[in-house]
Amino acid sequence: MQELNYTADQFDVIALIYAHFPPNIKSLVHQSVNKYLNVGGLIIFEAFSKSHLDYLAKDEKMGGPRDIESLFSLEEIKTDFNNYEILELLETEIHLNEGPYHSGQGSVIRFVGRKKLVGAIA
Repeated sequence: MQELNYTADQFDVIALIYAHFPPNIKSLVHQSVNKYLNVGGLIIFEAFSKSHLDYLAKDEKMGGPRDIESLFSLEEIKTDFNNYEILELLETEIHLNEGPYHSGQGSVIRFVGRKKLVGAIA
């Protein structure tokens, strides 16, 4: 992700689906994604929440990162995408059945945001 070389304001929609990155770069990745999105464009995001560790403790087959720093909180998403109108932001329990390594109950953050002109991330 850090080596992508797209043009600024190139996309109308960017989806980050279970895009977990090492803790030292995950906010940087969100900032780089921000520059590729047009004003008025949408971010669609779903990833495991920090609460997901409780689900992993009960069922290792659920999958997902096992370190809390690679997981997300509502506050992190608000901070990383602070120049977005929040259309949806919630932490919710889900049931995944996506093969042997992602099967069972888990906790995710879902976010849909529209990029605003004012206060854009540099």
